[in-house]
Amino acid sequence: MQHIDAAGFVKLLQSEEGKELCVIDVREPEEWDYYHLEEARLMPMNTIPAQLDDIPDDRDVYIVCAHGVRSQMVCGFLEQQGRHNAINVIGGMAAVAAQLGFQYD
Repeated sequence: MQHIDAAGFVKLLQSEEGKELCVIDVREPEEWDYYHLEEARLMPMNTIPAQLDDIPDDRDVYIVCAHGVRSQMVCGFLEQQGRHNAINVIGGMAAVAAQLGFQYD
C-alpha cells in the first residue's frame, strides 16, 4: 500500500501538478461540510464499492479521511480490487488542515 504524509501531500497540492491531482475524500457529508479541500471529490467510504468505476485506474488517486484510518481501509479495498494506484494520506484531513493552517471552530 502506498502512503504519503500530510506535509508531502500539501506540497504536492500546492505545486503545478496539484491542479491535476485526483483526491477522494471518504468522510461523511457532515464532516465534508465542516471543512474540505476544494480539489477533493466526496465519496463516503461506504459508497466506494458502488462507485468503483468512477475512480480512475490510470493515474494516482489520493485518498483522504479524517485521521487516516478509513482512507487506509479504502486503499486496502482498492488493492483487493486490483487497483494499485491508491495513495493513503497519513493523518487525514486533521494533519492536512494543520499543514495548511486551516482555522475552524
